[in-house]
Amino acid sequence: MIESISNPQIKKIMKLNKNAKYRRQEQAFVAEGWKTVGEALARGVVTTLYVSERFMDTWQDELREVEGEVWSKVAHNIDSTHVEYVASKLFIQLSDTITPQGIIALVKMPHYDRQALLNTENGCLLCLEDVQDPGNLGTMMRTAEGAGMTALVLTKNCVDLFNPKVVRSTMGALFRVPFYLCDNLTDEMDELKKEGFTTYAAHLKGDRDYTEPDYNGKAAIVIGNEARGITEETAKKTDALVKIPMEGELESLNAAVSAALFMYEIHRKR
Repeated sequence: MIESISNPQIKKIMKLNKNAKYRRQEQAFVAEGWKTVGEALARGVVTTLYVSERFMDTWQDELREVEGEVWSKVAHNIDSTHVEYVASKLFIQLSDTITPQGIIALVKMPHYDRQALLNTENGCLLCLEDVQDPGNLGTMMRTAEGAGMTALVLTKNCVDLFNPKVVRSTMGALFRVPFYLCDNLTDEMDELKKEGFTTYAAHLKGDRDYTEPDYNGKAAIVIGNEARGITEETAKKTDALVKIPMEGELESLNAAVSAALFMYEIHRKR
C-alpha cells in the first residue's frame, strides 16, 4: 500500500492533475470517479488504477454496479491492469475533488486520424475556437455524443481537454467522441472547405435564424470564446453566420447552450 506523499507515483499523479504541459509530455492524464474510470477501463486505455484502502475489498463491486452493460469489458481489462492501493488520508490529497469517490486511473491519451474523420460521409464537426471554461468544454463534448457528431475540432488555445474538470464533466464521452487539435480555426476553415464542409457559426450579425439552413452534406458548427465569440478573421471565412433568436435584453447564450441548439438542430434535420 502507498502511504507516503513522496512516492514517485503519487507525485506523478499530482503533477498530471495540475500541469497541462506535463500531460502532453507524458501523453497521459488522470481520470477520477467510478463512472469515468469504468469508461476508461472498458476501452482498455488505463495503465494503472489507484484505489483508496477504504474500497480495498469492494471496488470491483462498485464498478460493476456503475458500469452495468459494459461490465464484461471492464472486468476483462481489469485483469491486465496494474492496481495500487493508497492510504485513505493520502488519497484525499491525491484527489482533485472535494469528496473523492475512491478510485483514480492513469490513462493513455487517445489519438485519432484527422483525415479519416474529415473523410466521414456527411460528417458533422463541432469546431471550438479558444473555449476557456472546463465545464463548457466537457458539456459540449457530452452533448456532441448525444447529438451524433462525428468529432470535435479544438484550437490549441482552448482549455486543455485533459484538464481534470473537463474529464469529469464529459461523463465518459471523452473516451467515445473523436477529436483533433488545430493551430487556429481561421486556417482550418480553408482546409474544411477543401474537404467539402459547409461551415456555420452563431454570430450577433447573423442574417438568418439558425433553424433555416438545411445542414445537408458535410457540416461544421463554429463556437467561439465565451467572452469574445469567434474572431473576425474566422467569421469572414465562415460560409454562413446565423443567429439564435433572443427575447428580453440578452445578446447571447452560454457557449455550451448555443452549441447544443446547433447540434440538435442538425440531428433533427437528419
